[in-house]
Parts: sequence; C-alpha cells; structure tokens
Amino acid sequence: MRLHFIAIGGSAMHSLAIALQEKGDQISGSDDEIFDPSRSTLEAHQLLPDKYGWFPEKITPDIDAVILGMHAKADNPELIKAKELRLKIFSYPEFLYEHSKEKTRVVIGGSHGKTSITAMILHVLHYHQRDVDYMLGAQIDNFENSVHLTTNNDFILLEGDEYLSSALDPRPKFHLYQPNIALLSGIAWDHINVFPTFENYLKQFELFLESMTNGSTLVYNAEDEDVTQLAKEATKPTRKHTYGTPEFSIVDGETYIETPEGDLALEIFGKHNLQNLAGAKWICQHMGIDEDDFYEAIASFKGASKRLELMHRSAEVVVYKDYAHSPSKVQATTEAVKKQYPNRNLIACLELHTYSSLNSEFLDEYNATLDAADEAIVFFSPKAVEIKRLALLSKEAILAKFQREDLKVFTSAEDLKTYLNTRQYNQDVLLMMSSGHYGGFDFEKFSEAHS
Repeated sequence: MRLHFIAIGGSAMHSLAIALQEKGDQISGSDDEIFDPSRSTLEAHQLLPDKYGWFPEKITPDIDAVILGMHAKADNPELIKAKELRLKIFSYPEFLYEHSKEKTRVVIGGSHGKTSITAMILHVLHYHQRDVDYMLGAQIDNFENSVHLTTNNDFILLEGDEYLSSALDPRPKFHLYQPNIALLSGIAWDHINVFPTFENYLKQFELFLESMTNGSTLVYNAEDEDVTQLAKEATKPTRKHTYGTPEFSIVDGETYIETPEGDLALEIFGKHNLQNLAGAKWICQHMGIDEDDFYEAIASFKGASKRLELMHRSAEVVVYKDYAHSPSKVQATTEAVKKQYPNRNLIACLELHTYSSLNSEFLDEYNATLDAADEAIVFFSPKAVEIKRLALLSKEAILAKFQREDLKVFTSAEDLKTYLNTRQYNQDVLLMMSSGHYGGFDFEKFSEAHS
C-alpha cells in the first residue's frame, strides 16, 4: 500500500511509519517540526521529510490512505487536500484496528501501568520466541521499534491510551480497538484539558469495556474500587479474572515474589510494579504462556524506558528517573523507592510539566503525594505555564497544594541543576520524576561527578 503520514514526527506516528515500511508498504510523510529521537530514527530509515512544513502537492490520487496524527489540526492543508480527493483518512488507532480486524486484539488499558504491563508481556513473549504484532508507548530492551506489524501473526498487543485520536476524531484511542482480551489496571483522574471532571474521565473506561467484543475476556485489578465496579457491571466480557499485589519481600534492597516454585528475585520493585506483573501474567496465560514459563522470563525484565530506570549507583547516591507525573503515579513511585531503600535518605524531585499538573485547580490532587520522601522538591517553568495559557503559579501556591512545609520549590531550571549537582550526598537516593525533560538535568554528567 502507499500511505502518507500527516505529522509523521510524533512519537507514535514515526514508529508506525517505520513498522509499515518494514512490512513492505510505501511510506511518505510531512511535519512542521520534528525533534529527536524521532528525527534521527526517521532519518536512519530514510523517512525524514526533505523539508519541514505542509505540502498539499504531496497528496495525490494514488495514495491508498492517509494517517493523521494528533499534532495536525483540522485546517491542515494536506488534510484538506486529502478530503478533496476523497482519500481514506485514518487516525492512528483507526489504522491499527483496520490492520488487526482479523487478529485477536489484546488491549492494555488504565490510567497507570499500561506501558509497563505491555512491556512485561512483550518481554515474556520475546523470551519464549513468540512473535506477535504490537504497539506500546515506550522503547524496551531487545526491541528496535515500539510498533511491529505483520500479515501473519494471530495476536496484536496494544497499549490502550485514553487520550483523543486525532483532530477529526475526538474519541479516546482505546475506544477504537474493540478488544477480544482486555486488561484494566487502575483509574486516577488525568487529562483534565479533555476530561474536566472525574465522572467524565471515568465514563471513558466504562465505554472502553462496552467496546469489547461479545464473549471477550477481561482481566482487572481488584485493588482498585472504580475498576472493580466497572468490571462487575460490564456485560460484553463473559470471562473476568481479577489480580492484585502478589506476596513479596525485600531483602538487602532486592525484591522477591512468592511463586509455586519458591521465592523469585526480580529486577523491578514497587507495589505498583508487582500489581502490573500479576496482570501481565494473566494476559500471557491467555496468549499461551504457562505460569512457570512466565516466571522464568519475567525474572530478567528490567522495566520500560523511563519507568523507575536506574541511572546511577555509587556509594554516595543512587539515582532513578521515572515518567511519573499524575498524582497517583507520583505517590506510588515515591512510596516504592522509599520502601526499597528504607535506610537511605530519599530526595524526590517532581517536574510539573503537563497541562493537568500546571492547572491550579487540579494541583489539589497532589496533596501528600511526596510525603514518603525525606526531602521533596517541585520544579516548574513559568514559561511552560504561559505556553499552556494557564493562570500563573506562585511558589506559595505550590506549597499550599502539596501541604508540605519543607518542600523546596524551583522555578529556574538552572537553579535546580545547581542545587542537585552541588549538594553533598551520603547514602542518598535521588528520584527524578517527569513526563518532560527533568529541567534539563544531565544524568551522565551527574554520574561522572559522583562515581
């Protein structure tokens, strides 16, 4: 097929473009700006546009379909031309469904944990040399691309994002996949720019369960009350399996879970990650991996990119970075690290970067989320607040929202980096949490200085 991508530089879009080219399709694309790592990856696969911008002349009648990214607006010149020519236009999730209509669709949904669960499942399948189609939201070890599509595989594994599909389609992405097998990990209000109330946000997960095929299978986290209620009311799935936190212990900084064959040492840690593991085990069993084989494989899983990723370890300080940004993720990650290192001083640093986290009203949700840390730091850029056209935030407002008197608040990235790079460390753990760029903190230089 000949396919054209409008906004090819997106993190998901460029991965899909590469996957389709590897499958044998002819790919072209446009974007008005592309940043690394997308830029370098597209260039390596000879898919980087010659010029940045939108060029209606690229849209010709011989194109089989146009794939529209979230970055493109409704008045995009290429989109207008595609409509004039009456070409098939798909959003990213619409195209994935079109590709997988004849496959068994396995969709991992939830406000948190979906990338980690999807990555765990892929790790186990890869370990046992089981090839499946897949799409996930982060890079993981041993996988060059986060999207893989074939004509032959029976299963496709999809990370089910609840954010909107495209400028033409305001439905959440995971409403379009119609899963045969689905997992729901947990629900915690997010994306308030799209879902202004928790009730509205919760409704999206109800609709997700209604979108499942008749006679489908649902796996869900029984430790989440909202998930449990929705799962009990769901009528499409005829088989429902619950999971929760497995029994575990922490010995000398290493986490072990109980299995039928005895205690198993893991590379990952944290209650939320152990819940994710329990959910992944159920899904793997439905995909043909028995319990013993699952445990054999999961022992070597080190985590998805930016999910409690170990960046540095020395006698002075251990450093992790994590994608945590929503309140529930921030609290779970902070508590997990403190439990893993109970005798070390935990310094938790959170960058407020998303629209929700920089919204004064939503900031109330962050109350007590950093309480497990011995020292807590919050950084935000006034420029980011301005770009998102939100009301200005003050340091005093942040202190009031987090309800922690000793909280350190930085509004200058340089001041934050100076503080972190020059302070004295002694048996500390530094946890950096952000969906952005950690205020420009250079992990490599930090490691060189503290090795």
